[in-house]
Order: sequence, then C-alpha cells, then structure tokens
Amino acid sequence: MKVNISTNPDTSLDGLSAVLSTRMKILRANAGLTLDGLSKRSGVSKGMLVEIEKGTANPSIGTLCKVAAAFGMSVADIVSVAPSSPVRRIPGGDIPTLWTGSEGGSARLLAGTSGPDMIELWRWIMRPGESYESQGHPTGTMELFHVEKGELHLVVGGTTLVLPKGDSAIARTDVPHRYANEGKTELVFTMAVAELHRRG
Repeated sequence: MKVNISTNPDTSLDGLSAVLSTRMKILRANAGLTLDGLSKRSGVSKGMLVEIEKGTANPSIGTLCKVAAAFGMSVADIVSVAPSSPVRRIPGGDIPTLWTGSEGGSARLLAGTSGPDMIELWRWIMRPGESYESQGHPTGTMELFHVEKGELHLVVGGTTLVLPKGDSAIARTDVPHRYANEGKTELVFTMAVAELHRRG
C-alpha cells in the first residue's frame, strides 16, 4: 500500500506540501548539498527530492524518515511539529496527517522532539482491512502502543500480537513490522516512537 501525506479536516495537502518544500530548500542550502548529494546521503531518488522541493510530491513516511535522517533531524523537525522552545503548544490545525489508508484511515504525527535522537507521538485510525508495513528503523528503536478502540494486529519480525481495546505493547522495531486492522470495526491506537542513537 502506498503511504501518502494527505489531508485531514485541519491540515491541507497544499499547506503541508508547501512546508516540506520550503524546509527542504532551506535545509539543503544550509548544508551546502546539491540534489545529487542529498540523494546519495539519504538514499532517496533525485526525482523524488525534486518533486518535494517543487511541492508536488506525496512522499511516504519512510521517505520523510530518510530525508530527516540525512539532515540529522526528526520527521517532526521536517513537518514543523518539533519544539522550538522548552514548552510549545501545537494547535490541532497544525497537526499533520502523514498516512491515509485505502478506506479512509489516518496516521497523525501529534508531536515529536528534534532529532537525530527523537521521540514521536502518533494517533492511528484504521478501518477494517487496512494495514501499514514499515522497514526496520535504526538499531534499538522502540515503539509503544495503546489500543483505544478495536483490535490491533501487530507483526514485528517473526512475532505476531493481537491487542484488544485497553491493551498496550512495547516492541523493538529495528526489524520489518506491520500494523493491521483485521477485525470488522474501526481500530484506534496511540503510538510512541523512541529512536535514540548510542554514542561512543
């Protein structure tokens, strides 16, 4: 399934594309990188980077992660929901939707710290039959889950967990993983991601 930046009632696609376009140009200029150089550093094709800077791309969450990592930042930095002061309020209208499912589900990045060490807070809504697959994150990345409604089918490496409403889980997600709603009702869960790079 393709994972797109999309719209929600509070955030327009044009607005988010414009934010990404502006941020990318500034970051690349500050880093002294050409498009070719950023492509090599991030592993994202030059064509995709051109489209992001033009404001016409629908980059996946995975693509945003690669671009952010190339700048030593977090996705929250790139989409401007990271703090710029010790305390920062993020109005609901500024919270981006970074995934939409085929049946209308969504994943919103509620807040996140600046990278490269980062913690993110997400809220996922999945309609019956929807799923999301991710490649492994950097070594040691952890994700915490809490199911608010429905049932989450969580596959991490070779392990599958079925989490009903009210259950929580902790998973090391530096291996391929998958979230899915295989039930008949809506699934709602919150997720925190901790990517902390060890030094020394």
